[in-house]
Amino acid sequence: MPLSPIDIHNKEFGRSWRGYNEDEVDDFLERVIQDYEGLIRTNKQLEEDIVRLNERLSHYDSLEDTLGKSILVAQETAEEVKNNARKEAQLIIREAEKNADRIVSEALNKARKVAIEMEEMQKQAAVFRARFRSLVQSQLEMMDSGDWDSFDKELARREASLAESGL
Repeated sequence: MPLSPIDIHNKEFGRSWRGYNEDEVDDFLERVIQDYEGLIRTNKQLEEDIVRLNERLSHYDSLEDTLGKSILVAQETAEEVKNNARKEAQLIIREAEKNADRIVSEALNKARKVAIEMEEMQKQAAVFRARFRSLVQSQLEMMDSGDWDSFDKELARREASLAESGL
């Protein structure tokens, strides 16, 4: 067990004939006690500092672990966000491609229908022109022939023909 300042203070030495000077020994012991008390105080303060610093170190270690985990979570979250964004972009692109294909297909179908309708109208116009030309020619022939009776008959026949054809 280590000596305490009280142990040093209470220490009694036996007397001998040729012993040391008591006042000098007492003065020296008093200095030893003061130095020893100072060392004990310093040692106690250093131990308290060590405890306090160890607590702070523990706190900083804990903080470092927490920050490290937070960084990992942030990195994982960022990676997950990037992956989700890529997937969403791919879905949007696929949807846009489907819409584009549908729009192009509809446009081609409409163009085909318009082309067919136009061709049908051209045919009907050609038939109409031919019939009209035929009517006009027959009317001119009748006018040239001077036979107005046959004109009335031919006109009635042409009108009936036109009525049957739907023009």
